[in-house]
Parts: sequence; structure tokens; C-alpha cells
Amino acid sequence: MTDSTSITTRAKKLSDSFGKRSGTRQLLLAARWLSSVFRPEFFPLLGFVVLFVFTYLSLLPWSLKGLILLLVMLGTILLPRLTVRYWRQARGWERHLLRMRQNRFMPYLIYLLFYVFTLHVLDRFHLPHYMSGILVASMLIQGSCLLINTKWKISMHAAGAGGVVGALIAYSFIFYFNPLLWLSISILLAGLVGSSRMLLRQHDLWQVLAGTLVGAVCAFVGIFFF
Repeated sequence: MTDSTSITTRAKKLSDSFGKRSGTRQLLLAARWLSSVFRPEFFPLLGFVVLFVFTYLSLLPWSLKGLILLLVMLGTILLPRLTVRYWRQARGWERHLLRMRQNRFMPYLIYLLFYVFTLHVLDRFHLPHYMSGILVASMLIQGSCLLINTKWKISMHAAGAGGVVGALIAYSFIFYFNPLLWLSISILLAGLVGSSRMLLRQHDLWQVLAGTLVGAVCAFVGIFFF
């Protein structure tokens, strides 16, 4: 009877241990997925998509909307990412080395320069200022994180998510709508993204909070005052 009880106890402990490891593994997979999907360079494109779907800009011809979205995708995602990858490979660095604070200056600068170039190109279309403000907000976020990163590591993922919060507040003033529902969703999203960065041990709580605050303030200023 004692042996049977002992075997049952050990089996239960093994089952609990496996369950914990399995739960931790799933949590880390979810955190990696969030970090991959909600990358900061995706938010400018997301901002333009939202404007084209939920505002009167949906009346624009699809050819013009498609061209603008293509230019934004090239200038804020594809070209800077390829440039950073080429720069990293030219230095013989593995990808994980870019997570170190002292190695992040050049990638931030590359993205910032491409954002400036993209804004210059889109100005040729004479877009409304609140549309160009998305790129101005992104430039402010990139520039602020670049400067802060010279002294202290800050979460760019959290800054991008915080930028969505700041942008929503700015657009609620511009278009006179109640942002409560979408603001709640964006705050929840920012919390999930920040939590994923801490679970993956890329940032601590203060780096995530600072990134969220910087992103929200820069996005509001860039969109509302621009």
C-alpha cells in the first residue's frame, strides 16, 4: 500500500512538473508571437490602413490608397529591415547582438533616415497633415528612443504600442469621436506587448513603462500638433 501511494505521489509530481513546463512553454510561445506580430515598424502602416478604412479617406480610389500603402510598407518596413540586415551581416554579427543597448544606435538611425525619406516622398502627394503626422510621430518615437538608448535601454516594442494609444487620443480630438472602446483595446494591446517583452527577458518593467510613455507622448505630439 505504501509503495502504491509513493508511486502515485511521484506520478502526480511528474505530471504537475510537466504541466508547469508545458504552460511556461506555451506562455513563451505566445510572448514570441506577440513580439513578432506587433513589431514597432508595423505601426505606421497600421495607422494608414486604419485611416483608409475608418475615416472619409475610404472614399479615395483604391489605386491611390494602394500606392500610398506600398510606399509606406517599403519605406518603413522592407527597405530599412533589409538595410539593417545587410549592415549586420557586413559586420559579421549574429542577430541576437542587436539586442544589446550599445549595438542599437545604428539600426535606430537607419530606420529614422528611411522614415524621413518616406515622409519626403509622401509629401509629393499633398496628403492631409494628420496623415503625414503618422510618420512624424514615428520619427519622433525613433529619435527619442535613439537618444535615450545612448544612456539607457528602452523598449522600442512598448514605444510602438504606446504610439497607438497616443495616436488614438490625437485623432479623437481631430475627428471628434469617442475613443473609449478603441482606447481600451489599444491599452490592453500595449500591456500584452510590454508583458511579452518582460517574459522574454528583453526588458524590465521600467524600460517597458518608459517606452510606452515615450511612444504615447510622441505620437500625440506628432499627429495633433503637426
